[in-house]
Amino acid sequence: MRNPLIDPEASPLYLRLADRIEEDLRAANGADGARLPSERQLAERYEASRVTIRAALGELRDRGMLVSLPARGWAVAAAPKPRGAGTGGRVMGFTDLAQQRGLTMRSRVLSSGVRPATVREAELLHTVPGADLFEMRRLRYLNDLVIALEHNRLPLALAPALATTDFTEHSLYDVLRETSPTQQPHYADYSVEARIATDTERAHLDITGAVPILAATQLTFNQEAVPIELTIQAYRGDRYTFRASITD
Repeated sequence: MRNPLIDPEASPLYLRLADRIEEDLRAANGADGARLPSERQLAERYEASRVTIRAALGELRDRGMLVSLPARGWAVAAAPKPRGAGTGGRVMGFTDLAQQRGLTMRSRVLSSGVRPATVREAELLHTVPGADLFEMRRLRYLNDLVIALEHNRLPLALAPALATTDFTEHSLYDVLRETSPTQQPHYADYSVEARIATDTERAHLDITGAVPILAATQLTFNQEAVPIELTIQAYRGDRYTFRASITD
């Protein structure tokens, strides 16, 4: 019988395949955010089953090499940012953006608490089902105008202070940055779509008439490419504009 400690061929196939894919990605010097071929194409290229390919990609995600893009495949993760390297390129929270633009920001917390993570939440946040998850729903205001209804979910183990912080007075991202070890929001997978507001959103956002909602889903990663926050935001379409810079 082969000993996996001294014979690499005895290690599981998906781990050997993950090593090979990682070597190929490093050799190709893939840019941050570069999309990988589909799982079907990878299976053909590496002559492996899609189940094995998926396990290998999951291993590379756990190593911080890749990020999964819901319904869009896989991409190269951003390189970890050295601690203390300044704020350029970081993910900015609602409070950061308000301060940058000289606006007055306030929040009204509708609910907050700790509960077990679901299977799907655990998958996205790289924790285990049933692990403590901090959850909060709040309204965000700029210059006393309600802008967004926000639903935040974070693994409590990353920052235990989340459970006892008054988020009408404090910034969520400041708590993450100030915890030990620090959790710097470094980059995020972000998607946004326009849709009709639900009755709950209409009530909280003071919507009357035909005002659309911009619904955004954000999965934020720290400086070590570990997912730290899953947030859904519902913005009033008449008070929020989404802008992005696109580079090659």
